[in-house]
Parts: sequence; structure tokens; C-alpha cells
Amino acid sequence: MSHSTHHPRQRVAILGSTGSIGVSTLDVIARHPDRFEVTALSAFRRTDELAAQCRQFRPRFAVVPEQAQAAALRDALRDAGVRTEVLVGARALEEVAAHPDVDSVMAAIVGAAGLEPCMAAARAGKRLLLANKEALVVGGALFMDAVREGGATLLPIDSEHSAIFQCLPEDRSQWASRIDHIVLTASGGPFRTRDPLSLADVTPDQACAHPNWVMGRKISVDSATMMNKALEVIEARWLFDLTPQQIRVVIHPQSIIHSMVVCRDASVLAQLGTPDMKVPIAYGLSFPQRIEAGAERLDFLRLAGLTFEPADTQRFPGLQLAYQALEGPPGSSVVLNAANEVAVEGFLRGDIRFTAIHEVNRGTLDALAGRQAAPRDVGDLLEIDARAREMASQLARKSAA
Repeated sequence: MSHSTHHPRQRVAILGSTGSIGVSTLDVIARHPDRFEVTALSAFRRTDELAAQCRQFRPRFAVVPEQAQAAALRDALRDAGVRTEVLVGARALEEVAAHPDVDSVMAAIVGAAGLEPCMAAARAGKRLLLANKEALVVGGALFMDAVREGGATLLPIDSEHSAIFQCLPEDRSQWASRIDHIVLTASGGPFRTRDPLSLADVTPDQACAHPNWVMGRKISVDSATMMNKALEVIEARWLFDLTPQQIRVVIHPQSIIHSMVVCRDASVLAQLGTPDMKVPIAYGLSFPQRIEAGAERLDFLRLAGLTFEPADTQRFPGLQLAYQALEGPPGSSVVLNAANEVAVEGFLRGDIRFTAIHEVNRGTLDALAGRQAAPRDVGDLLEIDARAREMASQLARKSAA
């Protein structure tokens, strides 16, 4: 009697459901109505899209930042006969992330705003699908402590970290004895072959035109500067408990090998696939099993070749800052991340040049790293974050002058 062993559906909260990761997550979930149900959704600005998602998936909760958005959303849902409860504000995100009726949390909120709901989900022992870099870059040891103490299952959704995770045994206690080092692959973004001296004149639209991946504007700029790879180096240090020396980066323009583990015996394990975020998302949702993701299959006969190049520090100077932050005093990664958020915003607004992003990041890190005691809680992290933003804003204003 097979039906007696039928598992109840996994109840999923998606924080950041209108972004590209959120939309892809709903796409995977919609393919498996017998396995998953959507319990909560949240959005920042796109309330109309959130309303459409609520009409389709009928979650129990929806979260928005402001009262005015909540009122509009409630009206729209009432007219559609949808009985989703609309909640407001940052605290509501934490409540939803830790809610007893939620099994899994997809953390796809961009920026430091995603840190506290991630901590709440970790402490509540959820299956935590982590697409928010800041939880690890800003949260670091404090976040990993919360995961351990809460007994949460941490599943990385970044394609690179998911690839590493997929190459390792399920039993984490075996990781250290197997890994010599890991290799994170980077596409090189839109400026891989461009003369570094011409980068000062790059426009936001040029920086956001990624050759392989569809992403939001912030992460697209990070891909062009390689700051996303710098942040991924920091993430990998915490996720896999590695030293900075055990994390290498190589440029792989085709984005087919998503990352590699080099073992003690010199074997290399790699995870390959078409560049589609639905694959790591489906793996996170179904781990340790595998389910149909709706991604295109890799056709080896259509692959012209797989090539590799060094990550050039003249074209991508930001990569070095990751190692500087990891070797620096506790809190250095918080400083780097905050500076980069401010600098990228300034660039996207047209206030500073593309090349000034790195200058702001380096200047902020040099000025602030080690100027504070080791952070003891999220309040300390957010204080360092605020100080770094202030310093980065000053440097950006100087650069624009």
C-alpha cells in the first residue's frame, strides 16, 4: 500500500518572491503540486506581482514593508476572493520565517535586510534555502552558530555553492578530510575581454548585460566587477568551513561547470549543467532527492568547448578584497559588503563611475576594518554595517565631486 507512506506536502515560505530567484522557485513548485505548498510570500516593491502570485498559489501569509502597500494588497485580494493574511514590516518577515507551519524557507531577499529573517529561520530549525549572500557575508560565524544551535538544514542556492555542495557527501563530518581546495568558477561577466583602462566609461546598462545569467541589476553589476565572486569566496569560507587559501577562483566563460572540489587524492569533482537557477533551487527543495526542475538539458554535442582563464586582478581588483576581508579582523566582511551596496547604488544612479565602485570598496575597508570590537550579535553587525555605509557614502561623494 504505497499511499500509506505518502509524505505531507512541504510547506514553503518564499522571502523575496517577486525577484528572479523567487519567480524561479514558484516555477519549480508549480511543477510539483503534490510535493509542495506555498505558505508565505513576501515582496518589497512589486505589490501587483505579489497579488498575482497570491491569486495563483493562495498562501496563508503575504508580507510587504509598508502599511499603504498592505492596504492595496488586501483590497486586491479581497476582490479576487483570496483569503491570504497580509502582514507588514521587518518583524513580520522574521515571524513568517520561524512560523511553526513553515517547513522550508527560500531566503531570496537582496541585501542586509535578508539577514534577520535568515537568522530567525536558522534558530527555528528550518530547512533554509539560502540565496541571500548577506546572511553569510554579514552574519558569518554568528549565522553559522544560529544554524547549528537551531538544528537547521542549510542548503546553498547560489549556483557555485550548490555545485560544491552537490559534489560533497551528505555527511558533513567527512568534508574536511576530503577537500584539498575548491575552485569557484566565474563567467567573467560582460567585460572579461575589455581593456581595463576603458572601464571608467562603462554605463549601468552595459554593466547589467550579462552574457549567461538572468539576474537583478545589483547582482549583475557585482558580476561585472567580480564583487559577486568576492562575496562568494567569503560565503564559501563559512559554508564549507575552509581557510581562505583553500578557495580559488577561475574564469570559465561558458558557465557550464558551476564549480569544483579538488580532493586530497587530486581527484576533481565538478557539477555541470546549463546556466539555469531552477536547478540549484530544485535541489534545495528536494534534497537529498532530485526532482524535475524544468531546466534545459545540457547537450554535450553542442558545446564547442570549455575554457579557463586566470581571474585577472587588474581587470577585477575587487576579488582581492574578499581575501583581505577574510584575513582581517572580525566584521571586515560586513564593512566590505556594506560599502559595495552603497557603491553599486551610486553607480546605478549615475553618480559615480564604474571604476569608482572598487575605489569606494577598498577605501572603506582600509578605513574601517578592525576599528571595532568583534561583533557579538546582529545588533553589532548592523551597527558596523551602518558605519560602513556612512563612510562609503562620503567616499562616493568625493569621487563624484
